[in-house]
Amino acid sequence: MSEIPAKATESEDPSGGARAEAAVESTAAAESRDPLNGTIWQVSPPGSMYDYIKVASFSIGPDGLVDQWSMRAQQLFGVPAERAVGMDPIEAFIAPDLRERGQRKMAEILDGREWTGIVPFRMPDADGTEGLAEVYVMPTATEDGDRAAVCIVVDVHTLRRIETDLAASQAIFGQSPFGFLLIDTELRVRRANQRFASVFGGTPDDHRGRRVHDYLQSPEADRVAATLRRVLETGNSITDMHVTGFAPGSDERKHWSVNLYRVRSGSGRTLGVAWLGTDITGRRAAAREAAAARRNLALLNEAGARIGNSLDLETTARELLDVVVPGFCDLATVDLYQGLLAGDETPPGRADGSAELRRVAYSSAVSGAPFAGGPAPVAVGSVHHYAFNSPCADALRTARPRHIPAEEGGLIQSTLAVPMVAHDTVVGLAQFSRTKGSEPFGERDRALAVELAARAAVCIDNARLYRREHERALILQRSLLPPGDPEASGLDIACRYLPGNAATEVGGDWFDVIELPGHRTALVVGDVMGRGLRAAVAMGELRTAVRTLALLDLEPAEVLSALDEIARGLGAPGGPSQAFGPGTGVRQATRTARQPRDADLSEVYLATCVYAVYDPVTRHCTFANAGHLPPVLVEPGEPALMLDVPPGMPLGVGGEPFEEVEVELPEGALLALYTDGLVESRDHPLDEGLQAFVGALTDAGRPLEDVCDHVLNTLDTHHGEDDIALLMARVQGLPAESVGDWTLPREPRSVGRAREYARRRLLTWDLEPLVDTAELLVSELVTNALRYGEGEIRLRLLLDRTLVCEVWDAGLVQPRRRRARDTDEGGRGLQLVGLLSAAWGSRRTPRGKTVWFELPIPDGDSGVMDPAEALLSLF
Repeated sequence: MSEIPAKATESEDPSGGARAEAAVESTAAAESRDPLNGTIWQVSPPGSMYDYIKVASFSIGPDGLVDQWSMRAQQLFGVPAERAVGMDPIEAFIAPDLRERGQRKMAEILDGREWTGIVPFRMPDADGTEGLAEVYVMPTATEDGDRAAVCIVVDVHTLRRIETDLAASQAIFGQSPFGFLLIDTELRVRRANQRFASVFGGTPDDHRGRRVHDYLQSPEADRVAATLRRVLETGNSITDMHVTGFAPGSDERKHWSVNLYRVRSGSGRTLGVAWLGTDITGRRAAAREAAAARRNLALLNEAGARIGNSLDLETTARELLDVVVPGFCDLATVDLYQGLLAGDETPPGRADGSAELRRVAYSSAVSGAPFAGGPAPVAVGSVHHYAFNSPCADALRTARPRHIPAEEGGLIQSTLAVPMVAHDTVVGLAQFSRTKGSEPFGERDRALAVELAARAAVCIDNARLYRREHERALILQRSLLPPGDPEASGLDIACRYLPGNAATEVGGDWFDVIELPGHRTALVVGDVMGRGLRAAVAMGELRTAVRTLALLDLEPAEVLSALDEIARGLGAPGGPSQAFGPGTGVRQATRTARQPRDADLSEVYLATCVYAVYDPVTRHCTFANAGHLPPVLVEPGEPALMLDVPPGMPLGVGGEPFEEVEVELPEGALLALYTDGLVESRDHPLDEGLQAFVGALTDAGRPLEDVCDHVLNTLDTHHGEDDIALLMARVQGLPAESVGDWTLPREPRSVGRAREYARRRLLTWDLEPLVDTAELLVSELVTNALRYGEGEIRLRLLLDRTLVCEVWDAGLVQPRRRRARDTDEGGRGLQLVGLLSAAWGSRRTPRGKTVWFELPIPDGDSGVMDPAEALLSLF
């Protein structure tokens, strides 16, 4: 700011004079009450702009030191004169990194050069507080002719605040959507905004100096003027004062709502009255329509309460007529497409609107009144169609309401044929008629009839969609369940799945039995909260995710953590359906789940799940639970008990880790996993259902199929309100003679020993056809463990439905299969393992990793590939 006006007046600055005057007086009043070292600034209103911005000055002598220090400088910098005089201003107020440049500028100034600029400074007594000042330095000369300087200093922050206040005031005044006037104490317009000028003509400056009588006629102008004077005298604001008048060039009477309040300066001087007015002419017109609108809203409210209480199509049509007769019309009928009632997936309406319809409802408030719209009366329940050129066929064809002319001499004077449209689909036709003596249908009635028909149509279409969704959900849900009784190593499995009865929607219950490497088995039971097709789809996605995660051989708690992330992403647009595509994994599902969700598209999916992994060699079962009911264990000769597995939070909640519990299951024990539909209903609380379930598991020695039937019969059929999933497993550990387990030292000779151990054990098991292949693959895995692993090497052979070989070591690096080139001397070990085995892989263990492969048991029909041929096929 190189120039500051001595005083901002209204004539010089019509856009900001009043604001500047108020700001100056406010600051002047504050200064007059702010004593500094016994001195009071004496300023007379309206004061000077310099008082508001607090211009300070000091002088610098020929030696470059301060020789005069004004009281304003003392106030700005916080340094008294006795300390300031004699100080080097560069050393005292300029930051160290700028002092060298400041000294150069000072030398130039003392050489007679003027300088203006923005200078950062720090206050010596304010703990290094930094400020920003605009400095204007003017060279002077002393009596002795020496060079000196006078400095004028302005606080930049104060200047910016003034600029901001003026800009904000201008923006509010100029951009206000209301007519804005500033009226002075003489009741003359001092300022008008563009909105006011757009109504009363001219530019805002043209209205300066006008009075109220220039806009309003008496006695309205006298009343408004008296109100303005009262506001000036009392200071009491006026809100929503109604003013009536005419805009220039218009004969239409206008109505305005005006708010008035007194405007005062900072020193308390009254400047005038602020006027904010808005046109409410439309509001007056709307008030005349309010009574009719309230009647229509009451009718719509009744329709919302009475229509759609049933999922039956005919009942919904009758509910519509109960609402409109006689409150809206005297007669009404509803026709629905015959194909819709016959159960077709979509209404079979022809493009010409002449498809077959069935009259499902009729109502009349006039006894014996005939109904227009056809050559002959149509009885309720009859199937008919409309002629191509009839108004009703045209309404069905175009999906727009049509007015049917009244027949001469008839009782009906006005009829509306309204198509029943739901989700851009015409499901039928509603006709409303008024007899002679009633008011004919108008445009407002036409819109109301369309709304009533649309509401009924949506309810009818919902019933159709519910029926279709329920059937599809049942098909989807049953297709995702395991077929028959699953098989598992070391477990005898039996399961039951009972969908809810026909009156309820399909649920999201599921169970699964997943084979894992090492003849281990994962048992899963889950329940998606909610019902319907969405719950069934979510169940299918979670079941697929569980199977994918199980193949990664993660710990149970890790599986549930990944499922939790996936469940949180199910409702997001583009959710985790792509989480397991090529080149993706659990981390991709996690990223998808964490994406921001669209508030209109996203939904919350919650599910409970219990995940258990059973090892037949050790008979240890590891459980992890996500808000599901606890598993039940029945040991031979012991009563059933619920396992103490930490319940955890349901899937989709997030934020909480899952815990694992490992339990050793005795031989012959019975393990039961189930959903809440088995133990909970409206008439039976959960605690009672759990007690009844535990009490039904009295004999673990009975065949599993009998145990399942006994449980379902004991708990009664009232639990059919919800889906039921029951998974039961009897423990049958892998016999010791079916397990070969050896520990090998970390030395090259261990490779030969491993081959020898494998050969002997396979010959013992009468698996001579597998000896050569197993020896080769065992040699490859043990060699890799020696080269790339750590610690002792453990070799384990497991014989059940297949032969599994596992090689354990303490290394954490997972093996990676690569493609060797023809000239490479190595790198084909894992290729050979993948070629000769039925399956292979690796998994983490608490102390390292396990690499395994699986070979099928020869049955005479399938042979084993010769190792030599397999090796040659790699080249």
